[in-house]
Amino acid sequence: MDFFAALQLGVVTAFQAANLFYCFIGVLIGTLIGVLPGIGTSGTVAILLPVTFNVPSVSAIIMLAGIYYGAMYGGSTTSILVNIPGEAASVVTCIDGYQMARQGKAGRALGIAAFGSFIAGYFGIVMLAVLAPSLARLAFDFGPPEFFSLMVLGLTLSTYLGSGSMLKALMMVSLGLIFGFIGQDPISGTPRITYGIADLLSGLDMVPVVMGLFGISEVLINLERAGERQIYETKIKGLLPNLEDWKKSALPITRGSLIGFFVGVIPGGTGVISSFVSYAVEKKFSRHPEKFGTGAIEGVAGPESANNAATMGAMVPLLTLGIPSNVVMALFLAALMIHNTPPGPMLIVKHPELFWGVIISMFVGNIFLLVLNLPLIGIWVKVLKVPYGVLFPLIILFCLVGAFSVSSTTFGMLIMILFGVLGYLMKKYEYDGGPLILAFILGPMLETALRQSLIISKGTFEIFIHRPISLASLLVALVFLMFPLIPFLKKRNTVKGEPA
Repeated sequence: MDFFAALQLGVVTAFQAANLFYCFIGVLIGTLIGVLPGIGTSGTVAILLPVTFNVPSVSAIIMLAGIYYGAMYGGSTTSILVNIPGEAASVVTCIDGYQMARQGKAGRALGIAAFGSFIAGYFGIVMLAVLAPSLARLAFDFGPPEFFSLMVLGLTLSTYLGSGSMLKALMMVSLGLIFGFIGQDPISGTPRITYGIADLLSGLDMVPVVMGLFGISEVLINLERAGERQIYETKIKGLLPNLEDWKKSALPITRGSLIGFFVGVIPGGTGVISSFVSYAVEKKFSRHPEKFGTGAIEGVAGPESANNAATMGAMVPLLTLGIPSNVVMALFLAALMIHNTPPGPMLIVKHPELFWGVIISMFVGNIFLLVLNLPLIGIWVKVLKVPYGVLFPLIILFCLVGAFSVSSTTFGMLIMILFGVLGYLMKKYEYDGGPLILAFILGPMLETALRQSLIISKGTFEIFIHRPISLASLLVALVFLMFPLIPFLKKRNTVKGEPA
């Protein structure tokens, strides 16, 4: 299928009434979640995953994608008006966005955030449409050793680029792999880590695990942080940026779009990292870096563009190689597998309507988001005032219903509660849940690729060294694992060199 025929198929698929409806619902929920501080994209996608079980695969992925990039739009509203990031990727927007609001420029900050997100979103979609098919064709040359090494690299980068200590992240990866190995051995069928519990023979269900780890834990940790949200009361006007604003923001939006997309492509790269990188770059390029932190519009335009472009970049390794680059993409991987449309190089060949339908729906979804974020800003401000006492019980109820719907047993609900407590303790003691979930979902695939490689090589590990792509991936992973040791080695050499 040539490029224009594929685009035509995507347009026909995306503009079906049902898919337009699911696209709108997705971006609406995403914006709402981005506006409301507390639960985040990962928790929302995890909670709504059971809702998509009886929905066609194309519609399901269109809705989940809408939630993902919609949350990035909505997060800027909370950051600018409340100084609380509704979405983690919008934390940088608080720095200058809230200061602009205090100076009576809330409308201009919200406007440039929306337009910057819109432009970056379209740039990311175009790049995804251009790069993904080429990368998918390259992936046909990959075998089990290459996929194993790439997954090792992805897990390594998730620990290096994630928040918090790398040692803690490695511990979470190890724990995630252990959870992923629960069940029956894929080759011999021998029960592993089941302790005689029949419900564990098929392994841990992914939905209760992620709903507990990201949904229930967020509720518990937010209940502990008692306090009212102080919304900066100001008349929101002038949502359309003026010519001076565009002059200051044009290059930050361009740079942010480029940075965001390519950071998103990297395994372990997230909207959070891309927005921080963009902010640092803009401060470096600025003629007046001292204005950053006091209400510089460039400090809103660049990061907001970067985190939206990163959502599109993250789709590239997932759809072409079947390797998720962050937690939300890991949930997308699970959703695609549940709908019997596993991602990878064959996705574009076997399910072109899904791949191209999702891409075209993103064009439509970005228009929906521009409409939802600018004219309806007054409604989103009112939504911010919803008390946690009303919001959180509804979230818990939805989680319980979702966990029960997976297996129609109370065992799934129990697993969700246990992982909710685990997630709460992890957040409390600053352990990142992202590497755990990535390892949990990739673990079985990692094991399968490893065992297939060893079967091909008749038990020798040299196969991973003799394949160039595999060797390169493992060497890069090793380099990143060694980075944290450099300060320790320097300190040790300095101590040895001191005179007695």
